[in-house]
This record gives sequence, C-alpha cells and structure tokens, in this order.
Amino acid sequence: STKSVLLLFAAMSSYLLIVKSELPGAVAGFLSGDESGSWYLDGRLLLLITSVCIVFPLALLPKIGFLGYTSSLSFFFMVYFALVIMIKKWSIPCPLPLSSAIETPQVSNSTGDCKAKLFHLSRESAYAIPTMAFSFLCHTSVLPIYCELQSPSKSRMQNVTVTGIGLSFLIYFVSALFGYLTFYDKVDSELLQGYSRYLPHDTVIMTVKVAILFAVLLTVPLIHFPARKAVLMVFFSHLPVSWICHILVTLTLNTIVVLFAMYVPDIKNVFGVVGSTTSTCLLFVYPGLFYLKLSREDFLSPQKLGACALVIFGICVGLLSLVVIIFNWIDQ
Repeated sequence: STKSVLLLFAAMSSYLLIVKSELPGAVAGFLSGDESGSWYLDGRLLLLITSVCIVFPLALLPKIGFLGYTSSLSFFFMVYFALVIMIKKWSIPCPLPLSSAIETPQVSNSTGDCKAKLFHLSRESAYAIPTMAFSFLCHTSVLPIYCELQSPSKSRMQNVTVTGIGLSFLIYFVSALFGYLTFYDKVDSELLQGYSRYLPHDTVIMTVKVAILFAVLLTVPLIHFPARKAVLMVFFSHLPVSWICHILVTLTLNTIVVLFAMYVPDIKNVFGVVGSTTSTCLLFVYPGLFYLKLSREDFLSPQKLGACALVIFGICVGLLSLVVIIFNWIDQ
C-alpha cells in the first residue's frame, strides 16, 4: 500500500506538472501583445486555481464510477492530440530551421538529423523503460473498478483491462512515433513544447494544448481515488467511515501533490525515479513474486520460470535505470 501511495503521488504530481508548464503558454497563445509578468501567465498560480476549481471538487466524489464520464471525455481529448501530432508531422520541415533554434542552440540543420533510427542508446535511454512502465501502470485502480462493475467477474474485468491498456497503447504509440518522426533527436521530453517552439501561433496546436490540459486535469481525480483509499486503509482503518475524514484526507492529499508539482522543475525526473523504483516493483517484481507464492505448480514449470524471469528482469531494469539517472544528476 505504501508503494502504491508513492506511485499515485508521483502520477498526480506529474500530471499537474504538465498543467504548470503548459497552461501559461496556452493562455498566452490566445492573447495579443506582450503580457509577460501578468498573474495569469504564472504557472504556479494557474496550477493552484485549476486544482481548487476542478481537481478538488471531482476528487471529493465518493465513487470512482462517477468519474467514468470525465475519463471518457479526457480519452477523446487524447485521441484529438494523437491525430494532430500525426497531421503536424508534415507542417514542420526537416532539417529543423535554425531561425527557430534560439532557445536550443544545439539544433542543427544537417540532413543527417532527419534519418530515423530504430534503436538509439544513450544516457537518456535510462528514462525510457521506467517511463513506459509508469505509463501502463494501472494496477492501483483495478480493485475499485472491479467492485463497481455490474455483475463483477474475472472475464468482465479482463475485458476492461485489455480494452483500456490496448487503447492507451495505441494513443501512446501513435503520438510517440509521429512526435519522433517530426523532431528526431531533438524531440523534447514534453512533446508539446517542441510544437510551441516551431509553430508558436498555430491555432490547432493551441486547441490541442487546451484539450490536453483538460484531459490531464480530468485524469488526476481518477488517480486520486485509489490513493485516498490506500491512505484510509493504512492509517484510518480503525475509524468509522465519515464525510469529515473523507474531506480531510482528500484535502491533505491534494495539497501535498499541488505543492510538490509547484516546486519540481522537470517531469522527466519524476517519471524516471518513480518509474525505476515503485513502477518496476508493481509492474514486474510483485506480480512475479505473488505468482511464485500462490501457485502450486512445480518450480520448473514454464509458468514459474516465466515468473522468475519477470522478477529478475524488473530488478535489473529498475536498478540499472536508477543508477544511470543518479549518475546523470551528478554530472549535471
């Protein structure tokens, strides 16, 4: 439960980090003239306002089923995002124009930068697998969703899981593929920032920013639900269920997450560290250990050997990624 809470904290913080970094640009895109220094372009203040007005009221809802409508809406926003990424691949020339590289002097106009590489290993690769593990980790929401299914059963939950992960994979894959084929080695850790740099006043990109921000804001309460459930089970299971406890825990969790998102500089660090520790444990190590513990099959059976391989893979990937990330921090 403790690892689940830490993971969900990181997930909520990472989404709010996107709001903090992207919302000022989205607001500025709809304004004319130089409005720098205005309060409505302060990322931290905008994050606080949106959290109080949108995230906190939705997080107060008592059942996760109520959030199904907001989740559907945010899914369609993400589909819109993926479609625009596909279309805009042909709007940004490659080689990237040097005139747009004021903020990123390392951008080159060499045609060699426009060749896609199937594999490219570097220190940044240490963030790749933890980030992917972080992205597909939905284990913490399984039990609350299962409990609120109509006629809950293993087959129904399996259908929900396969559909959800399959659709998520499709959107992630399309966005990542066409984002890479647009910027190649110069792709930013936050994809939309690259489009803002090279298409600063594009109306479609501005609408995508707004759509993504709404999708992110509507997703945070969904992650908050299992986090609050875990906190209540770990620390307040001896107390009777009450609205006062429900509101206080919700307020405390949201306050901590918002403060954390305000002062963490880079989303990549959150994804990397949490992905290499809690995500790899929950995604690879724990399922393998649970299977080895609960299964009555012979140890040399293919299933148990596969579980052992999963555990070893998770430990190796987590440790390797964490070590490389820490060395990156030391070098910087």
